[in-house]
Amino acid sequence: MDTQTDIVLIKEDLGKNLYRSKKYYTLVIEQDVLADNKDEADKKFTECGLNHSKVNTEITDEKDGVSTYMVDANYSDSDTTEYIGKVSYTDDEYAEENGDVEIDQYADEVDIPHEVDVQLELNADQERGK
Repeated sequence: MDTQTDIVLIKEDLGKNLYRSKKYYTLVIEQDVLADNKDEADKKFTECGLNHSKVNTEITDEKDGVSTYMVDANYSDSDTTEYIGKVSYTDDEYAEENGDVEIDQYADEVDIPHEVDVQLELNADQERGK
């Protein structure tokens, strides 16, 4: 009977036992993307992720007679897409002129047009009796 292994057997190995160990690792991939909204970001994330062709024996250590028989990765779960911040001009008087931008984690995910924002404030003032 021929057993599948990458270990090269020689005459001096007679009488030795072949052992196989299977280990399960949790791999987490956290990626960022710039998008106009969550739906667009989700679509982009769906098209990316783990490059399965790079999940191979090269990610393992082989020494002292240990040979990797198999490497595999399977999708199991993901969190919901999380809003991190909005690309905004830096807090510098020449930011627009210089094109200096940063991720503003305090900016609203959805821009509210100024007119709507003013109307919301007026409605709130009316409810408070002002």
